[in-house]
Amino acid sequence: MGKQATIDRVEERRAELETLAGELWENPELGLQEEESAERIVHTLEDRGFRVETGVGGMPTAFVGEIGTGSPCVGILGEYDALPGLSQEVSAVREPVENGRPGHGCGHNLLGTAGVGAVLALAEAIEAGTLEGTLRFYGCPAEEQLVGKVYMARDGAFDDLDAALTWHPSDLTRPTRDRSLALDSIVYRFEGESAHAAASPEAGRSALDAVQLLNTGVEYLREHVPEAARVHYSIQDGGDAPNVVPPSASVWYYVRSPERSQVEAISDWLDDIAEGAAIMTQTEVSRQYLTGCYDYRPNGTITDVITKNLHEVEPVAFAEEDRSFAEALQASLDPGEIDSSLEKLTDEDRAAVDGHAVYANPVEATNAGEAGGGSTDVGDVSWITPTGQFRATTYPVGTPGHTWQAVAANGSFGVKGMVFAAKVLAASAYDLLADPQLLGEAAAEFARTGNDYECSVPGGIEPPFDVWEQ
Repeated sequence: MGKQATIDRVEERRAELETLAGELWENPELGLQEEESAERIVHTLEDRGFRVETGVGGMPTAFVGEIGTGSPCVGILGEYDALPGLSQEVSAVREPVENGRPGHGCGHNLLGTAGVGAVLALAEAIEAGTLEGTLRFYGCPAEEQLVGKVYMARDGAFDDLDAALTWHPSDLTRPTRDRSLALDSIVYRFEGESAHAAASPEAGRSALDAVQLLNTGVEYLREHVPEAARVHYSIQDGGDAPNVVPPSASVWYYVRSPERSQVEAISDWLDDIAEGAAIMTQTEVSRQYLTGCYDYRPNGTITDVITKNLHEVEPVAFAEEDRSFAEALQASLDPGEIDSSLEKLTDEDRAAVDGHAVYANPVEATNAGEAGGGSTDVGDVSWITPTGQFRATTYPVGTPGHTWQAVAANGSFGVKGMVFAAKVLAASAYDLLADPQLLGEAAAEFARTGNDYECSVPGGIEPPFDVWEQ
């Protein structure tokens, strides 16, 4: 069973994959709460003969499916968590399915499903004896909170991998050669004393004042951090009534920077500011470290394999109705978002994409080698084993992730981009399993970059199952 036959097997499963992606889209679940989504994927793998281990990293919705034996060992990463408050119908106007419900604004209903489609096709090549080695599908929960792969990595889930592959839904198809930002996620809780804010304010100690002082201190901190660093926060609890001195308050911080060491230094400073705020307000502060991830390091050899297959696999042929819906969605965007997406492209790619609401042909990687503005727990995997990823078109040009427009597209014509991504994943993994020299080159490159990875989450810290209750 050759490479093209493996790609063809993905196409033959198109209806099955589109059904799975649709089921996940219709039942969006937040990170670490993806019980039905994980169960649906686990059953699909088990029905095809995969050996599945669940509860990886202490998370019930994390799992690893495996087929084949021995070396080499190649893994495909999958995600299936949704985002809060992004419920949306397949509509070109803002129209929640149910107000307040989650939605797949980052297309993880497609991300995980494409990986499933790839490993199912590859499993047939392994069973036929065409390919040798071990193939794994990693079910990674809570990527949006940078949790799943970090805790799986702490558990050693990726230690014996020879290579890892993944992808992400996007507005354009391209290999990923840029880096991401390392991150810390920390909650600070202050405890003070309640009192009547008018009758006896001297008896109170305001926890909210402490939060406000912490936030003010961070504004002065910003002047002294690396230019690419990002520090942002959300007040989770600020008290109840204005006439009661708030006895408790909490704030959730993200700290990001291109290097893990920079993140740790800024977080240490943040801890000092929190202690100072507690001293100034005569309150007590506690710190909950939720997670921390590394920056993503693309492996050039693996990414070159992906790039070749992005051009070899037939691009998506979007129907006229897909293009019309994409145009309607794009019309609801800020024109600046579209311009920003086009600005990053080469002159040749910009000329080709400009004027299209949805564009399927691959374009060159943007910002190669530079640190982008986001973070991903794929970063931790890339510090453990050679890793490559790409983006594939599932929503209109210029559409930002984490928007209702992305939810609408990911529940409609985005499934076509998902099948394309499954084919590219299958073809790329096939090349790696079939050619030991490629894996050797990837390993040599990985070794040259150095590897001093140590999971940022200390042992004994449980996954933050209450993250959505902060």
